[in-house]
Amino acid sequence: MAARERAVSVEFALVAGSDNYCVFGNPVAHSKSPRIHAEFARQTHQNIHYSAVLVPGHEFPQAVRRFRELGGRGANVTLPFKQEAWRLCAERQSRAQLAGAVNTLWFGEGGAIFGDNTDGAGLVRDIALNRGLELRGADLLLLGAGGAARGVVPALIEASPRRFVIANRTPGRAVGLAAEFSELFPVTGCGFHALDGQSFDAIINATSASLHGEVPPLPDGVIRAAGWCYDLMYAREPTAFLRWAAARGVAQCVDGLGMLVEQAAESFRIWRGVRPETRPVIDLLRSGEV
Repeated sequence: MAARERAVSVEFALVAGSDNYCVFGNPVAHSKSPRIHAEFARQTHQNIHYSAVLVPGHEFPQAVRRFRELGGRGANVTLPFKQEAWRLCAERQSRAQLAGAVNTLWFGEGGAIFGDNTDGAGLVRDIALNRGLELRGADLLLLGAGGAARGVVPALIEASPRRFVIANRTPGRAVGLAAEFSELFPVTGCGFHALDGQSFDAIINATSASLHGEVPPLPDGVIRAAGWCYDLMYAREPTAFLRWAAARGVAQCVDGLGMLVEQAAESFRIWRGVRPETRPVIDLLRSGEV
């Protein structure tokens, strides 16, 4: 039976005899992560319990420390705490250091907090392995310059596109984000209006516009006839961005559900030392069975 504990105003559901993990977020009730990790645990015969923890905006550091004190082994971090998680870590893996954001935490001897970012790896793995789409040598456009975009830029650079442009409603944010990675790759940043006359093999939407049923103001011709579009958001029905892409004849229109499962599998590997099979879990989520 779960024993409920309280840290500040944050509630935890811990299970005695299991290794406890959680996802911190606000909001977090919608999270599919507990179901995903339950499937991973069943598949790999791991004795873990994974829960979703709602954290008031000002209590994130206290919540993480309290979870560690209660015996928690590790945690995922979702919006809006990924950059705060980065600051909380004593040590970060190189991809998290580059991204400036952390979505995976674990605890070491003496209470040290370690961090990684599996978002980019999850995205690239879904694109390349699950969808068979090509990033190497592609002309790539990333929409957005917030935390979601920042978290995937290092992995996208590592995938070796030919050209990489970041576009944002506020041009200065895109220019600034591109400049942070200029030593790794000649990324350029611009506003949406500057995309007139440009075309790309692939567009990845990392804005929150789809949450509001909106699409960034993209010019006609920005996606090539044989190109593909990917939305980091996911829903039962195609997002507004994917509907926009389909209306322009794009054959490969992909939502972020596969990325969600792949980044979770990478976190699970970090914590448990075994990588679960992701395709069965993606299929289960698509079917609505979990």
